[in-house]
Amino acid sequence: MKTKIAILLAATLALCSCGGGAPSGGSSGSGAAKGGQAEGTKAEEAATTRSFPELTIPSVYGENTDEAREYVLQHYWDAFFKGEGKTTPEAVLGVADGDVEQALANYIQILQTMKLLSTPDEPGLFRQAQGSVKRLFSQLEARQLADTSARTYLRFTEMVSKYLFDPNSPMRDEDFYLPFVQGMAASPCTRDDMRNACRYEASQCSRNGFGQTMPDFSFKSAKGDKGSLHSIKSDYTMLFFSNPGCNSCKEIINDIKSCGCIKPMINDGRLSIVNIYIDEEVQKWREYLPNYPKEWINGYDYTFSLRDSNEFDIRAIPSLYLLDSKKRVLMKDAPTGNVLTYLDKIYNQ
Repeated sequence: MKTKIAILLAATLALCSCGGGAPSGGSSGSGAAKGGQAEGTKAEEAATTRSFPELTIPSVYGENTDEAREYVLQHYWDAFFKGEGKTTPEAVLGVADGDVEQALANYIQILQTMKLLSTPDEPGLFRQAQGSVKRLFSQLEARQLADTSARTYLRFTEMVSKYLFDPNSPMRDEDFYLPFVQGMAASPCTRDDMRNACRYEASQCSRNGFGQTMPDFSFKSAKGDKGSLHSIKSDYTMLFFSNPGCNSCKEIINDIKSCGCIKPMINDGRLSIVNIYIDEEVQKWREYLPNYPKEWINGYDYTFSLRDSNEFDIRAIPSLYLLDSKKRVLMKDAPTGNVLTYLDKIYNQ
């Protein structure tokens, strides 16, 4: 575990130290400016833009220690929020917009690795990572309150939402968006007309999170046989919520079929793939059944509880969940690559 953490920290810190090469985020800026005026404006912006601060771990913590990891989680954003600089369409607190996005992506990689190294029985690293996000929000809020006229809060919350909550983001992760949006819901920096939306998003993210037991639900097969999630016995269960004919669903099906570990794990009883249709056009689903692998458990929710009950958080179709043997959530609405990489590591251990 420590070796993996050390590799991750080294790679991330190397990325963070390269502040000058990312795009600025603003292409033409003021298109009406001409000649020397436009060049002068760009020169001024370049002169006032700083690199994203490199994080240096004090030598007292060592290189491959729990203390070093905790230091990164606690202090990743310190120098950024303490630094001088304006927030403009091209920069956030004086750091080029693209550099801040890259730093955020690197940070999310750290968070997600902490979760991958956690289990529902030993969630310590995951809880530390969630605590780091809570600290990040507190730093952002404090900086905004120190200069209420700045757009820092607005721009940064847009970035976080885009990366962690947008259903199309390859880095989406509601478990880490939760502490951030909870902060937004209570913060004086959030516009009053957005507060209810933040509360609703927080409510969504709080359901079916890491370590929680997925509520049981019933389904029917094409032959009319009834089954339930909790009656399935395997080390891991992949829940796939799909629609017949959906192009994104087809891509996920092909990705799963092409992963070398899937069939052996199913054959060994270590993995079950439960492919569920949650809407009303059951006849269309029946006609599409030949497109689903026969070794999967393919069914439809005849009670509509998955769609209509407040117990489940299925924001978009397709959606993938990964559960452990006790039906506790390991991954929620996860990118396909993350799920398959996790299973491949399990298979090759």
